[in-house]
Amino acid sequence: MSTDETFEIFLATAPGLETALAAELDAGGFAGATASPGGVTLQGGWPDVWRANLVVRGASRILARIGAFRVVHLAQLDKLSRKFDWGRVLRKDVPVRVEASCRRSKIYHAGAAAQRVETALRESFGVTVEDTAPVCVRVRIEDNVCTLSVDTSGELLHRRGQKEAVAKAPMRETLAALFLRECGYDGQEAVLDPMCGSGTFVIEAAEIAAGLPAGRSREFAFERLATFDPAAWDAMKSQAVAAASPPGSLRFTGSDRDAGAIRMATANAARAGVDGWTAFSQCPVADLQRPDGPPGLVIVNPPYGGRIGKKAALVTLHGTLGQVLRSRFSGWRVGLITTDPALARATRLPFGPPRRPVDHGGLKVRLYTTGTLK
Repeated sequence: MSTDETFEIFLATAPGLETALAAELDAGGFAGATASPGGVTLQGGWPDVWRANLVVRGASRILARIGAFRVVHLAQLDKLSRKFDWGRVLRKDVPVRVEASCRRSKIYHAGAAAQRVETALRESFGVTVEDTAPVCVRVRIEDNVCTLSVDTSGELLHRRGQKEAVAKAPMRETLAALFLRECGYDGQEAVLDPMCGSGTFVIEAAEIAAGLPAGRSREFAFERLATFDPAAWDAMKSQAVAAASPPGSLRFTGSDRDAGAIRMATANAARAGVDGWTAFSQCPVADLQRPDGPPGLVIVNPPYGGRIGKKAALVTLHGTLGQVLRSRFSGWRVGLITTDPALARATRLPFGPPRRPVDHGGLKVRLYTTGTLK
């Protein structure tokens, strides 16, 4: 594949956030983004793959779909895998691994399908196959059609490369970015998280406001593909980083009752390069005060029953949070993530209907949002 060739690109995200990710892609100038189960598809070329990995905040991984053919038995999969032009995408000097899935197909054994493709890669292309290889070929057989993809991201994209310290039950950066978007946040207002943990929402909001590319501090699997152009990539990344700028007078604040969480959040913000416009302080919810400046967004991921704490104490905590926000944060909007509608009701905040459930750490969470508090 040349850098001018176009193909289908799939950007995976948590089920329930596909529409939010499609909206992010539209806003980012990626044409033709279409939400589908588990992610978003679009047509593009390798420069689009590179840019998506660099700047898209809500995708968990990005797959380049490099080929497809119909198969009904393993011998056919073996034959067609050997004929496939792997050299258009893969390098012989970079080991690969193969992961397979089968659904509604005559080939139903994913392990056997992966073995056939691994053998074809070794014997017909001459590449080393290793379980821990940096490049992953994904084989999806669905309705008797085999789709071959390459994972262009490598490590999951929430691993931005700056956060070394995490608190209990952390919110992934990719989820935080899309929850912020679903709250209507576009980088033009202050953000406060009164239970900030390791600072994910605050740091993510600050990066969005500054226009900092999400993947600026990490490496990607696409850098080990035959289609990679180091000079073009360096220019793309340099231009994206140079376009970022401090967000004026906007400030992004977090607080937490735990001193260790505040130390972690402060260190994470410094590593991300946003410590100049973020601030963290140790403070229980009952003592939370409205920051100076114009109103903005309060976003919070409090403890919930399946995660941390016991129900009675959590109801009390949510009640205190709601009372503080209603009495001291007139003009602000609120976004709250929880598994339990009763905890959202305990705040007595004027939430609208919750958003779709989203998988977070094996639990189904929903985002509740208010309009401007009176």
